[in-house]
Amino acid sequence: MELVDERDTKHSMMRGFRRTCPRCGKGQMFDGYLSVAKSCDVCGLDLTPQRADDGPAYLTIVIVGHLLVPLLVPAYTLWDLHPALMATLFSALAVALSLYLLPRLKGALIGFQWAKKMHGF
Repeated sequence: MELVDERDTKHSMMRGFRRTCPRCGKGQMFDGYLSVAKSCDVCGLDLTPQRADDGPAYLTIVIVGHLLVPLLVPAYTLWDLHPALMATLFSALAVALSLYLLPRLKGALIGFQWAKKMHGF
């Protein structure tokens, strides 16, 4: 029989969402805003095999769109906001939400890749 190393997908994705190492959950995954560290500074996990590419950006667009678009009609009809004010408010909200979600979704995607042993993890 072959010994299979099972990795918990849910926990590794949650650790990645917190921008920590998917294996230990203690070391930082990122060197900067979106640049992934070469390895975990606590457990030494090699993070260079990750291939997040455009996945986090697509997920961010989908989530932000699904959260904000349904609010447009009620905001316009219930509060009777001027269209320029609405455009400004929703644009600022979209940018802020995107900046918050993008590194977290990238971390979750890297955690998923690690859990499923993709790309050499």
